[in-house]
Formats: sequence, C-alpha cells, structure tokens
Amino acid sequence: MNQFTVPQFIDVEDKIFGPITTRQFVILLVGGLLIFIAYKLADTALFIFLLALIGGISLTLAFVKINGQAFHYFLLNILQTMRRPSRRIWKKEYSKVELEYAIKSSKIPEAAPKETTHRRTSATRIRDLSLMVNTGGYYKGEE
Repeated sequence: MNQFTVPQFIDVEDKIFGPITTRQFVILLVGGLLIFIAYKLADTALFIFLLALIGGISLTLAFVKINGQAFHYFLLNILQTMRRPSRRIWKKEYSKVELEYAIKSSKIPEAAPKETTHRRTSATRIRDLSLMVNTGGYYKGEE
C-alpha cells in the first residue's frame, strides 16, 4: 500500500521578515505610504491626527487576530452578517383586495369560542412532566 505525506500547517502564512508575513508587510507598506503622503500634504496637527488614525488602522489590520482569524476577515464576517442576518422573519402584508377575496372565498364557519379552564399545576405533575422529558417519553407517569 502506498504511503503519502500529508501536508500539515497549511493555514500558517509564509514569513518574509522574521515574524512578519507577506500580508502584514503589504498592509504596513500601504499604511506607511499613506502616512508619508499625509506628511507631505497636511499641516502638523492634521498630520498627527492622520498618523494616529492610519497607523492604528494599519496596525490593527496587520496584527490583531480574533478567534484565530485575521482582523479583516472578522470585519468582512460582521458586514456579511449585517447584510444577510441568519434569522429570517416573514412579514407578509396583504392588500385590501386580497383580504376581501380571502373573506369571500372562505367557507369555514366561525367556531364558537371555547371556554378554557386552567388546571392548577401541582408539584407532582411538574415532577412527572420533568421525568417524561428527561427519559425521552419512557416514563409515563400516573395515567
């Protein structure tokens, strides 16, 4: 039987300068270029503000990881979740014409309202229900 070597650590990025990966280097390079452009074009107060803003964003994008993911993947996941949430709520709204048609075509007689009586739940009934749920229906209780 042939044996094959299975590559490991496939999620580890290649390092180019010590601990810095290619992605981190490119992000820091772009941030540095933006800071240099701000240095040439802006006055001192605006430059300090842009230095803090651009430097903070580029350092965050380059080095921060959340749950083992790079920060930009985390931001993309947040945007995707906000754009397409996992909870879907159906809010069907009928027009007046559709409602009138549904009322006219309905042949279901209206039922008289039932009188409901509520039993007081005793501790033994709650215990029996708990046992039925915990045993998956094997315990039948007092029938």
